[in-house]
Amino acid sequence: MEKGALVEFRVQGTPRLGVLERPEGKKNWVVVDERGQSHTLHPRDITFQISDSTLAAEALSGFRTEAETYIDPDSLQVAWELLNEEGEATNATALARLLFSDTQPTFCYAAHRLLSDDKIYFKQKGDRYEPRSTAQVEELRHQMEKEAQRQQEWAGFLARANQVLAGESLEWHKSDRPRLEIVEKYALLGEEASQRQAAGEVLTALHRATTPSDAFQLLVDLKLWGVHENLALRRSQIPTQFTEAAFAMAQHRLQNPPPDPDPQRLDLTHLKVYTVDDESTREIDDGLSVETLTDGRQQLWIHIADPTRWVLPGDDLDLDARRRSTTVYLPTGAIPMFPIELAAGPMSLVQGANCCALSFGVVLSAAGDIESYRIAPSQIRPTYRLTYEDVDEMLDLNIQAEPELLAIAQWAKVRQQWRITQGAISIHMPESSIQVSTEDTIQIQLLEDSPARQMVAEMMILTGEVAARYGQEHGLAIPFRSQPQPELPPDEELLQLPSGLVRYSAIRRCMPRSEMGITPARHATLGLEGYSQVTSPIRRYTDLLAHFQIKAHLRGDPLPFSSEEMTELTQGASTAAYEAVLVERQTKRYWALEYLRRRPDQVWHAMLLRWLRESDRIGLVLLEELGLELGVRLDRDMELGEQFQVRVTHANPRQDVIRMEEVALDNLAESVA
Repeated sequence: MEKGALVEFRVQGTPRLGVLERPEGKKNWVVVDERGQSHTLHPRDITFQISDSTLAAEALSGFRTEAETYIDPDSLQVAWELLNEEGEATNATALARLLFSDTQPTFCYAAHRLLSDDKIYFKQKGDRYEPRSTAQVEELRHQMEKEAQRQQEWAGFLARANQVLAGESLEWHKSDRPRLEIVEKYALLGEEASQRQAAGEVLTALHRATTPSDAFQLLVDLKLWGVHENLALRRSQIPTQFTEAAFAMAQHRLQNPPPDPDPQRLDLTHLKVYTVDDESTREIDDGLSVETLTDGRQQLWIHIADPTRWVLPGDDLDLDARRRSTTVYLPTGAIPMFPIELAAGPMSLVQGANCCALSFGVVLSAAGDIESYRIAPSQIRPTYRLTYEDVDEMLDLNIQAEPELLAIAQWAKVRQQWRITQGAISIHMPESSIQVSTEDTIQIQLLEDSPARQMVAEMMILTGEVAARYGQEHGLAIPFRSQPQPELPPDEELLQLPSGLVRYSAIRRCMPRSEMGITPARHATLGLEGYSQVTSPIRRYTDLLAHFQIKAHLRGDPLPFSSEEMTELTQGASTAAYEAVLVERQTKRYWALEYLRRRPDQVWHAMLLRWLRESDRIGLVLLEELGLELGVRLDRDMELGEQFQVRVTHANPRQDVIRMEEVALDNLAESVA
């Protein structure tokens, strides 16, 4: 290396030209670049030296400009094709000779830049560059094209996102979806999200902090999620859309009903049929009748909707229902198990229409146990579409014009008393219904344990006992629901608790989860030796399975599902249904907290049901007007069952946090005055 030699070196990765000015120490050189700046460099820092060339620092800029006019990547491809064919390596001097037929400094430097900047055609080995194989070049080109496309898509995504954030409306591109899904997963799963780093890149590029809550807010700002987005539902595996195949089959069945597998249905259209549900219910899947037999005894009829008239085992509707396992009831609306056009249409027991049903006729003894029963595919014509409030009023007024309804209600009381003698455990805790309108208006209704609800519940339990008896007597593989006997506190311990809700809460805490299998077993809470749910086949897949099996046996056909298949299907449906229950609870709690958050000045009547952690004064509190149970930290020691007034001081539904303070009676009186 000699003074005045022209060299190239890099500053923060960028090539820069310089002239060797003087040695510095034993090995280093002071180099003056084209900007007149001095750099002390070790020989290994020199990336290229132009042999036999000296140049003043002032001339470097002109030299670079002239050399750059010869830097044409297309010419490098031509050189690669020639050298690859001959299998020859090259260097800057040889390439300059090949491309320009000249080895002057500007040509050599242009050739060096072509080789050093190349990422496709040549691979450096020592002082020379070897041509890559054709396959390697094609793969590199493909990867670079993909990267260019990715960069283009990334730039387009950021541009569209910023447009939406600026208030413009547009349609997202298909290529945007993966990036949006990464942000969604991060908002849902937080640090457990597998691509949280990629989500952070999106958030950073859009000038957001990189936390899950910021990811959530970004999705809201992008109008992809609502402020009250149901994260519990999104975290679950619950399908919210029907498959195209299931939806198409539903439309086809509506227009072209399949042949009835039970053409010889029992004609029960002469019976008066009451359907009793909440006013908002759309899937009407049970109705009640009573008829007097020739011997003077009364036969109860429980008519259950017959979706198997429209669904065949293994068809697209069945497979989609199997995937869903249940209708999911959320404050914002239901996610039905079947397309609603079918579920609320021909599958339902519609008032005044001829409807297919699976009817259970039961004769009870005076004490309430089953004397005889029959099960038959039937045709009915529902007479009345009633709400629970309608029936409560009719029973309260003792409407003599409806003796059938009065008789059903009376038999329900007999049945309830009989089950108590069989060891049934009654727990009467308040429940509430939460409904959210499209305007996010929240309504909470306290559901009283009314005579109408008790009547319907008893008739459904009776039907479940009949179905279980039929399945057990004929050795059918159907879903049986059972519950182990709970280990209740000793009577003396229970008697020390205040009667009513506190005692019920203590008993409920001891109740084990119910179980499901294809072998009948006792259901402790119901006081039954066998029980199979069959009363909601439009809304519960295990009920539908029982219908498939029972109806096939009634016809004398082979059962659609073997014991092994039924076990597998029942387990899968139970798991999915349990997940749905969790989502329903979490969603209901979210909207309950949101309801309370919006009412910071409201005073609520509360009762302490039990201590969750007495040492920290954290107790389970019931808000009596709403039927809501909440874990709350209390300000003082209290007795179980004590009633007091509270006000919400802080509620954050998204973080599942609520804090309350007790309102003293004198303060309450002052606020009322």
